[in-house]
Amino acid sequence: MKTKVFHFSRLQGPFNPSPLNLSSLGGPILTSKNSWKYLRFIFDRKLTFHQYVDFYSNKVLSSVKCMKLLGNSSRSITPLQKQLLYRCCVLSITLYGFQLWFYKCAPLVYLLKVLGKMQRKVAIWILGAFKTSLTEGIEAITGLISIKYHLQKFGSRLQLHATSLPSNHIIQTLMDSPFSSPHYRHPSSLSFFTDQQKAKIKSYLVDSSNRAYRIFPFFSLLHLELSPGVRIINTFSNHFSFNHSGKNDNQCF
Repeated sequence: MKTKVFHFSRLQGPFNPSPLNLSSLGGPILTSKNSWKYLRFIFDRKLTFHQYVDFYSNKVLSSVKCMKLLGNSSRSITPLQKQLLYRCCVLSITLYGFQLWFYKCAPLVYLLKVLGKMQRKVAIWILGAFKTSLTEGIEAITGLISIKYHLQKFGSRLQLHATSLPSNHIIQTLMDSPFSSPHYRHPSSLSFFTDQQKAKIKSYLVDSSNRAYRIFPFFSLLHLELSPGVRIINTFSNHFSFNHSGKNDNQCF
């Protein structure tokens, strides 16, 4: 039997956990590592994912260099083919698991800088342009949008996809959305947190839950404000004015 323990911390200062001394139990002294690899993800103590993005950015550049072998001896592949290869086969490698680090209020300066440099090198390779070319110009010519907008596009689509999952799905049980069933809610569900606690939580799951409420607002059909005599038009009747149309006296605006 093998047990793994890893320490995480979001403190601003340095985080160096003390080693775990098991000599009293006849075991060794365990010292935590700076990074932990699990299911192709690379976690560090601060959960900044700097090593993770660096690893996949270098992997993309290595893949792009190997794509030069796809051309034959008479001519290489065209810029359009290079662009399609990058978008279909390479970009998905770069953005693998981006939900772990791309969410609201997350520190993205270093990550977007590394990914931006990676895409700039790819755009130069596609066009065969000079290294001094402007990034915005070569990305526009090659038909590539900025990495930041790529992430926003993919992130919004995945957040909408979460609302189509079954009510007993693990993501739905953790979300506080109109589609999550109260019978399948997890003990750590967002529905059991207060508004103040939700404001302190920063994760992709919170963004998905908030987006579900913005797009699909939840309201009660039996609320007092919807009953006759208490509606907005009845309470604030002096704020509404009706102008009858000349063509149809029964039509109101």
